Amino acid sequence: MRKKILYIEDEEFLGKIVRDTFEKEGYDVYWLKDGTGVMHILEEYKPDVCVVDIMLPNVDGYALARNIKGVYPAMPLIFLTAKSETEDVIKGFNSGGTDYIKKPFSLEELIARIENQLHILNGNGDKKEAGTEINLGIYTFLPEKYELHSKSREIKLSNRDTEILSILAGNKNTVVERKDLLMAVWGDDSYFNSRNLDVYIRKLRNYLADDPSVQIKTLKGKGYLLIIE
Repeated sequence: MRKKILYIEDEEFLGKIVRDTFEKEGYDVYWLKDGTGVMHILEEYKPDVCVVDIMLPNVDGYALARNIKGVYPAMPLIFLTAKSETEDVIKGFNSGGTDYIKKPFSLEELIARIENQLHILNGNGDKKEAGTEINLGIYTFLPEKYELHSKSREIKLSNRDTEILSILAGNKNTVVERKDLLMAVWGDDSYFNSRNLDVYIRKLRNYLADDPSVQIKTLKGKGYLLIIE
């Protein structure tokens, strides 16, 4: 079966060259020109590896990586970037990147790095199995099944519930900016979607209410923080 690459790059010329090369090498490629609505694409496409440019419109690559890792913690994620300072490299790995290649790069090297990441993944088990269960206090979150379990009940989650909780869970004890959350889930940060987000946050707080050590805090002017004490 052809391996699937989710490729996120806003440079039109470079994107076409890289996509065409991937396809010639036998990969199945889904090319996005920015990170809007990426959660929906992840769910539908289920890539084997992500290749992400850091400098993107609307959502930067670091935030995007954290969102992706919220759904698939074991997903191989290779950053493409013109930045090469040590602090940028560290920030990339802390955001969930598993490899890093500096622009301009050779396509042969990029493909070799992709194959290496897939080899590492195969040695550590399937990515979807690795991300199947997420522990949140007394709860077990099953994003693949759209479920939240505790000893006393089993909650069926909607698609949006699952996307939002996946991002928050992937960034435990770290602020998720409101705009990043809106762009990742809805693809835009309009007033209407912002109000919808408020509704879903209230729903998730109710679902998690049985464990006071698990809280979704609102930070005015910033975003949300999933705290697990």
